[in-house]
Amino acid sequence: MASASSGGRVSCGRDLNCVPEIAETLAAVAKLGFDFLCMPLFHPRFRREFESEPAKSRPGAQTRSDLLLCGRDWNTLIVGKLSPWIDADSEIETLRRNSEAALSQELNFTAYLGLPVFMIPIKGPHNANLARMLLNHIHTGHHTSNFWIRVPLMAAEDTREDLIENEPSVYSDDPSVEEKTWNWWHSLRALCDYNKRICLAVEVGADMPSEAVIEKWLGEPIKAAILPTSIFLTNKKGFPVLSKAHQRLIFSLFKLEAQFIFTGASRHTEKDFRSYLQYLEYLNQNRPAPNAYELFAKGYEDYLQSPLQPLMDNLESQTYEVFEKDPIKYSQYQQAVYKCLLDRVPEEQKDTNVQVLMVLGAGRGPLVNTSLRAARLADRKLKVYAVEKNPNAIITLENCRFEEWGEHVTVVSCDMREWAAPEKADIIVSELLGSFGDNELSPECLDGAQRFLKDDGVSIPCSYTSFLAPLSSSKLYNEVRSCRERDKDPESHFETPYVVRLHNFHQLAEPKACFTFTHPTTDTNNNRYQCLRFSVGCNSVLHGFAGYFETTLYKDVTLSIKPETHSPGMFSWFPILFPLKQPIAVSRDDDVTVRFWRCNNGKKVWYEWAVTEPSCSAIHNPAGRSYTIGL
Repeated sequence: MASASSGGRVSCGRDLNCVPEIAETLAAVAKLGFDFLCMPLFHPRFRREFESEPAKSRPGAQTRSDLLLCGRDWNTLIVGKLSPWIDADSEIETLRRNSEAALSQELNFTAYLGLPVFMIPIKGPHNANLARMLLNHIHTGHHTSNFWIRVPLMAAEDTREDLIENEPSVYSDDPSVEEKTWNWWHSLRALCDYNKRICLAVEVGADMPSEAVIEKWLGEPIKAAILPTSIFLTNKKGFPVLSKAHQRLIFSLFKLEAQFIFTGASRHTEKDFRSYLQYLEYLNQNRPAPNAYELFAKGYEDYLQSPLQPLMDNLESQTYEVFEKDPIKYSQYQQAVYKCLLDRVPEEQKDTNVQVLMVLGAGRGPLVNTSLRAARLADRKLKVYAVEKNPNAIITLENCRFEEWGEHVTVVSCDMREWAAPEKADIIVSELLGSFGDNELSPECLDGAQRFLKDDGVSIPCSYTSFLAPLSSSKLYNEVRSCRERDKDPESHFETPYVVRLHNFHQLAEPKACFTFTHPTTDTNNNRYQCLRFSVGCNSVLHGFAGYFETTLYKDVTLSIKPETHSPGMFSWFPILFPLKQPIAVSRDDDVTVRFWRCNNGKKVWYEWAVTEPSCSAIHNPAGRSYTIGL
């Protein structure tokens, strides 16, 4: 069936260029185990004439009747293919005009049949007229078909003929050769204004581009991969298999839930054609198991969420519950409190020295439990204050105090910035960090609470740093574009950061440090300005910036959501996305320079951002007009 795989078995289709009997062929490919059939709607060699007589007025039907299949089969089991002779961008005017008419005819017939998908190949860099006609078709009528643009990973003229001899590559390591077909695709989708119904079907050849170029392709909206039988090797038992490089690509495509289309005659004639499908299913069954983070994030891939504002809003019980399930975060906090207690209380004072620990923003009490456990492990005495402003969570905390904690814990229903503490703390513990570190106003909260920390007191966390990385993702660009709200400024959705499990994207450079905050601190000015410069090293398009953070809880105990140092198994934070209103084309020789501001006017905090190289964007979110975080 021509719809995305749901993660169980792989969805596979059979590509045929000649289908004499539709119903029989469909039954035959279904019997082999295929889910759908890719076929031309008109005979591939039937060049219809729309300009010249007498062929223009030739009587009779120009293709087969829709009555050969029931409507449901057309709607779910058939992917149409454009006739190969059609060239809407031909420099020969008669061919171009005939191609335009034939293209229009095939697009309209696709809509008439209700096909889920129509596949259109591109064979070169010039596709402006094709893009115009496709966009015109999408914007007229009420059809719902999607369009898969068939693009080879490498152009036919750049592939090698010497695979058996395995001689050195004919061409130099010129990246422009490897990126050629990506540029074809990028030109077409840009002309079509990133229309979300125009997706990608990549054709995988025997030759593969470099890992860096493949990474770039994987950031595109790939819906299908076309696998020619000619790329399969033969194992000792005579079965078709793929090279290690091809397998790595297939595993990545599984993650994107791409569908696979087999094209070409069987090269393993002693085996059933099913053996190709069976091999792909074997790879699917043996792909690396998802880690805890991937399992938790399942279903949230590329789903935009507004960042939490726990200072302005009272969180719900279910929100607390989700974050309390994180096994890594609290074990790291426990380790931090444990080490801190051992450092502050010598062994000989363990029975007399009672440390005052304040949990600021206690929620439903996980950090209280963590701190008490750490004290038991360290064999040190602890007096805990659990400070929480959410009156609903206070009920939970009071019940915990009554049922579990006893007199060791004092529950305080108050905003930490306004609380008049009865004594000063040795240790303050908080979990006020957002996906960008400071975006849930941890600096403002802890600065306000610093007055009741002893001069030699410790804050856990003691510092945190946000990071930014440029990214390309037409999927995320379209997701942001669809967030427009009627009663807001037409561009406000592009001036808002989003928490998102980044999935179908390409990170253009390593993340760089943006803003750093330390606690306790003597500088309580939390406004920041940072200019970051990135070398991208490939032709691409910039859609925004991914934000991450790292924090030091105490000494060598850290937490991180930065990909290179991500705390294994921790899922409390997804990255944050800062979008751009307009995509910016970047070439491999360009640097991307972004300027980021963190602003605070005493009532609200907000970010502003702008790209200044390779070209200037507008400053996003000036004066916090679209997005602020309430103090």
